[in-house]
Amino acid sequence: MVETVPKWRAVVLDFLERAGWSAGQVFVATLLAGGVGAVGQLPWKQAATLAISAFLASLLLTGVQYLGKFTHLAFWPDLLIRLAKTFLSTLAGAMVAGVFDVTTFDWGSAFNVAALATLAALGKGLLAREPAAPNGQVPPGASPSTLPMGTYREAVDHAPPPPTIEATNPPEGTAAVPPSGTPPA
Repeated sequence: MVETVPKWRAVVLDFLERAGWSAGQVFVATLLAGGVGAVGQLPWKQAATLAISAFLASLLLTGVQYLGKFTHLAFWPDLLIRLAKTFLSTLAGAMVAGVFDVTTFDWGSAFNVAALATLAALGKGLLAREPAAPNGQVPPGASPSTLPMGTYREAVDHAPPPPTIEATNPPEGTAAVPPSGTPPA
């Protein structure tokens, strides 16, 4: 049985899952783009700054995606949007972290970090896909999210909530089911 959480909590967890992965991917990509060297020589401060900026940019982009009700997608469109958001949030994070000035901004490094983070997002999305179909086809319930399936579906589905018990009760004075042995009216 698939467990679900309340809608508000599922949405918060989806925002945190997306932003957290973006931050982690940017952090690692920044360290990798910094080159090989001693641990003390790696760009730790820059990686942390870019990761925090990417986290915030991802929250903003996910908010725009939710406001546009563009979240209930099949696997491949969802993955492609996640890749685009990772790339854009990485670039935005680099621009904010570097106090953007088009004349002095290091576009090459920013694109390198964005490309590495996007490749990491692709790998994460493909590895998170569940359940795997034996015939190689992407099943309809698959998602690139690492959240449990029920939580993810609760967050991104836009169907109205099911009616409450009170809303399904018959009007007062009428019986919901005629007593047994009585023919229906």
